[in-house]
Amino acid sequence: MKVLRFGRAAAVISVAALALTACGTDSATDEPAATTGDNGSAESTVTGTLTGSGASSQGAAMTAWQSGFQEANPDATVQYSPDGSGAGREAFTGGGVQFAGSDAYLDEEEHAAAVEVCGPDGAFNIPAYIAPIAVAFNLPGVDELNMDAETIASVFRGDIANWNDEAIAAQNDGVELPDLAITVVHRSDESGTTENFVDYLATAAPEVWTDEVSGDWPAEIVAENAQGTNGVVSTTSGTEGAITYTDASAVGDLGQVLVQVGEEFVALTPEAASRAVEVAEPAEVEGAPEVDMSFNLTRDTTESGAYPIVLISYHIYCATYPDQETVDLVKAFGSYVISEDGQADSADSAGNAPISDGLREQAQAAIDSIAVAS
Repeated sequence: MKVLRFGRAAAVISVAALALTACGTDSATDEPAATTGDNGSAESTVTGTLTGSGASSQGAAMTAWQSGFQEANPDATVQYSPDGSGAGREAFTGGGVQFAGSDAYLDEEEHAAAVEVCGPDGAFNIPAYIAPIAVAFNLPGVDELNMDAETIASVFRGDIANWNDEAIAAQNDGVELPDLAITVVHRSDESGTTENFVDYLATAAPEVWTDEVSGDWPAEIVAENAQGTNGVVSTTSGTEGAITYTDASAVGDLGQVLVQVGEEFVALTPEAASRAVEVAEPAEVEGAPEVDMSFNLTRDTTESGAYPIVLISYHIYCATYPDQETVDLVKAFGSYVISEDGQADSADSAGNAPISDGLREQAQAAIDSIAVAS
């Protein structure tokens, strides 16, 4: 079984229980910490501007987090540029931003680079939200289609080039499929969404998808391309017969593919995405600190009800920052994102699967460990 770098954590994720009250962030000193941003439940002492960059798939969730956090912390500002996961990790390891959003966690080389910016303890990843990746299409009159992994891979490779192809028709009895060319639309920028999607193809349909798993679309597969999540959705929405892959929050009115898992076809839902993470494997990345949290997802699962094309979107923080104001700001924002309120806000906006209580406890412990550099 092929796995992607989606790493280390002992807790499992489910959407079943969200009753944990957000933990307070402990200061790196003996003084009381700033508020965790629980929607004004305590007087805020957090000030300053926190800068981040990264996954465009987090766009809707980030807007909700910025609004909720800044409402509770009026003297603090969070700025985030949705430039893509690769660009976000590069900006973070280059010292250009204070945190990154990414649909793929730091690899060994990136952990080494983070030490140069963050200090000897480096940086760590914590899950911010879980979201399915939609296989979305523009086919008037058709809202859903069933496809197995081999068919999806063949479509995106261009081997299946028409919507009424026998391979699609055989899985969609009774659906009137037009004699219409398929236009594949992919991300032009390096993207964690791309990396997760092609990892699914390579794992679940290895005889069809033989290309290397990467955040960059394979150069030899010629197709339409667009920048970012909004770009591929816009291009697909404006092109009859087009198909793309995108964060579920951005699908809009496009049709969606139900993916075959075992003997059933599974729709993308928060519950199905969460189920896929429940059967994930812990991972180890050389150079990652003990508090680092990441997962290896089982893309070829046959687990009933699990939607395998899922991403875990991470926030990446330094273990240490140069001053107390920054430490308090990072800890307050990080705690708000993983809190019950923060997860509810992003779920309302982005339709993600909220993280579980167990994962929240582990993530909170990681955030609490952030300190001022000595």
